[in-house]
Amino acid sequence: MSQNLSPSDARSKRILVIDDSITLLQQLEAFLTTHGFAVEKASDAHAGLDALRAGKFDLVFVDVNMPGMNGLEMIAEARKLPGYAKTPIFVLTTESTKGLMQRGKEAGATAWIVKPFKQDVVLKGIEHVLGPTTKE
Repeated sequence: MSQNLSPSDARSKRILVIDDSITLLQQLEAFLTTHGFAVEKASDAHAGLDALRAGKFDLVFVDVNMPGMNGLEMIAEARKLPGYAKTPIFVLTTESTKGLMQRGKEAGATAWIVKPFKQDVVLKGIEHVLGPTTKE
């Protein structure tokens, strides 16, 4: 029988969400904070990399299609940063072609979730990489 994280353990987990859609950022933040996670948001890949350089995150969500630098390029750059070689990075995108998903895997993506996201799928993915969570 698995043990759920206590609310204080969940709050100690920091998640960075990178997407150019304000609506998606708000939706994912609301969902994740409901489950006790500390969430930081970035509206593009460059801001996301800056956030990664400035603090330590336990999990990152990133969109593929963003202005300036796409999500796959950002993942490749994030993997070069100290402390982020093995941090889980979930791609959250409308794209689902096998070729693009393969490029994501090669860049270092941990998982691929298609928008619109299903809350249970996101939560199961988080639990897989960070351990069980509880909703308080």
